Amino acid sequence: MRRAVCPGSFDPATFGHLDIVRRASGLFDEVIVAVGTNVSKNRLFEADERISMMRRACADLPNVSVEGFTGLVTTFCADHDVTAIVKGLRAASDFDYELQMAQMNSSLTGVETVFLPTSPERGFVSSSLVKEVAGFGGDVSAFVPDFVHDALKARLRDR
Repeated sequence: MRRAVCPGSFDPATFGHLDIVRRASGLFDEVIVAVGTNVSKNRLFEADERISMMRRACADLPNVSVEGFTGLVTTFCADHDVTAIVKGLRAASDFDYELQMAQMNSSLTGVETVFLPTSPERGFVSSSLVKEVAGFGGDVSAFVPDFVHDALKARLRDR
């Protein structure tokens, strides 16, 4: 069985993330969306909220599951018999960073990294940019699922 992982913070989940997960689900028998938890980083949404959002967003993909993780993604891969890490690339700058990570991950465990370019209409979308635009009152509904948009508006209103 070819099992892959799509790791990320997904804070919040965007259509860019979901595009990569959906496309990975067509390439692999099983895809695990690994929602990273780093207690030293300040996130807009708690880990359980991000996991819940990704589970809802991926509910129509029968070969996709969502789990949280802490620590190294390579440890998660070893624990889950994962053979590939799938990463989306928006621009050349993403490649420069991700290539080093891929080489480190491969040297640690032998797990391969598969790079998928984002779809052209999603190439500029990032969680950080979505949060920034939404924080200034901009409409980001075209970039996130409706339920994520609702949660994002509520969270920013409560801050």
